[in-house]
Amino acid sequence: MEGLQRCFVLHYRHYSETSLILDVFSEDHGRLTLLAKGARRKRSNLKGTLQPFTPLFIKWSGKGSMPVLTHAEPISIGLPLRSYILYSAMYVNEVLARVLEKHTPYPVLFLDYLNVLRELAQADNPEPALRRFELALLHHLGYGIDFLHCAGSGLAVDDRMTYNYREQHGFIASIKITQLTFRGDELKAIAARCFETPEQLRAAKRFTRMALKPYLGSKPLKSRELFLPRTRSIRK
Repeated sequence: MEGLQRCFVLHYRHYSETSLILDVFSEDHGRLTLLAKGARRKRSNLKGTLQPFTPLFIKWSGKGSMPVLTHAEPISIGLPLRSYILYSAMYVNEVLARVLEKHTPYPVLFLDYLNVLRELAQADNPEPALRRFELALLHHLGYGIDFLHCAGSGLAVDDRMTYNYREQHGFIASIKITQLTFRGDELKAIAARCFETPEQLRAAKRFTRMALKPYLGSKPLKSRELFLPRTRSIRK
């Protein structure tokens, strides 16, 4: 490739005695896997640089399944992600690594990713930022759905009505209450990505988990397991 590329490391793992295999998300090339030769050597100028959540300029060579990293430099210091907020950011990275096809450009999603990291760095409650990012991700994956109209009648959704979600169709007015049921005000909040009540936020989480499941597959997300000890401590 020519020129430097903005990117973030999503994940890395050790390779041989001195190298790393990087899963990165780049602005113009999407997700790709790079080999960072010698990055673990004591005198390597890459040591400590290739960390998640640190914005980087990178360059690589080769066109095979694993091009070789030739240059990396931090654009700025890593974003300050503390305790459980860090778990949320790790969740975002894991979702991207699972759902994005390699070598497919997502330049707007890259900006959405940068924005969610900034929001998380400033947040006390990570949930609104996570829901907005998940909805943005679904949009970029081509998941199109109308939250503002009944798929049966075409009428605008009513705040007081309930609607059942039907995959590949949308939301249809119904008085039957199931896990697929959403109130009209909840659908409007999801469409606007603005959550004014805890109920609206919980509804958005229920929807994004349901919508992302076909992309993520049946394998559990490792990052979700990190939340379990904190959840148990809150319940005690």
